[in-house]
Amino acid sequence: MDDLARISSKISLNYFKLAEMPLLEGPSLLHSTLFLAPKPFFTKFSKIFISVSNMSNPTEPTSETVPQTTQNYPTPLSPPLPSISKDIELTRAMSASSKSSLFKLLRSDVLYEDEWLIAVNKPQGVYCESVLASVPCLLADNSPSGQRSAVTEAKPPELHLANRLDRDTSGVMIITKSHKVAAKLVKAFTDHKVSKTYIALCIGIAPKWDRVTLKSGHGRSKFGAWRVYAASDVGRTLPGGSVVREMVTSFEVLSVNRQGSYRELSEFQKDGANVIIVEKKAKIDGDAKKDEILVRAFPQSGRTHQIRLHCQYLGISIRGDVKYEGVYRWNGRTYEGHELHAESLSFEHPVTGSPIMLRAPLPCWASQALHSS
Repeated sequence: MDDLARISSKISLNYFKLAEMPLLEGPSLLHSTLFLAPKPFFTKFSKIFISVSNMSNPTEPTSETVPQTTQNYPTPLSPPLPSISKDIELTRAMSASSKSSLFKLLRSDVLYEDEWLIAVNKPQGVYCESVLASVPCLLADNSPSGQRSAVTEAKPPELHLANRLDRDTSGVMIITKSHKVAAKLVKAFTDHKVSKTYIALCIGIAPKWDRVTLKSGHGRSKFGAWRVYAASDVGRTLPGGSVVREMVTSFEVLSVNRQGSYRELSEFQKDGANVIIVEKKAKIDGDAKKDEILVRAFPQSGRTHQIRLHCQYLGISIRGDVKYEGVYRWNGRTYEGHELHAESLSFEHPVTGSPIMLRAPLPCWASQALHSS
């Protein structure tokens, strides 16, 4: 009985020590198991035991034998997600899920098609996966009579998303029809051999610049949100093990308060005197009068939420983008999604090598921003 009491006391002591340890995450979770003692034993002692694999091997280091060090992680320069964004994003996600379940591509949505790929104009508020899932029906509906079974049943196309757009981002989306073509096109995106332009309607103080290039770091904060980091932090480790990566976007103003004009696409002229190297938090006057600014963005890297983050840093968050401080109520109207449009994609065809330029028509909000009412 004395031996059993000593064992029980030792396990209880280890339990309370473990309770004070930080929550295990990622791979460390594989080394811990929470279990209950068998019922008769549990009834007698009313204990919950925790078994940790490291405890079974006294030669392995533990929290008591390894000195604890505080990692000097980079500090994000953009603010955390607004508290109001959680509920709004949840409502939008539910609405998009319902809309996506009913979505069907039309022939009028197709921007380009050949035997290797198809490009479509994705609408706002629809998930990419739903666009991809509707392609087989579109291809079958447009097959000559009598060939439908051969195209869709005998050998269905191997469809892949070559690029992805956020739920509320509209514009050019490419779907490849074979594994080989998908691999080539994805590599072109990864190697930054695809030129992209976006159109965004922003709310903020009208910028003094006509064109500007923003260079910063990009990464996930300890809370899992994408944030802007200093350019000098590129390469440094973040909580969770990821690293800060370079993020570069060029912008040009198309109109302010509906005063402006649409400019045809051209290669962005880099102006060395108008490059912002991000090293500190931006100073934004929250009380200043807000304007409607239509901008074209040229992302030179392919980071998640890149344009949205850089617009936020510049103090001209995209209208409707509640995740990055964009207004969702403006001039008496509530906006159900952010106003960002994938305007164009330019690349060499993965099979023929021919230059391809794909453009999606401007959405209504962009057209309206170019004309005063």
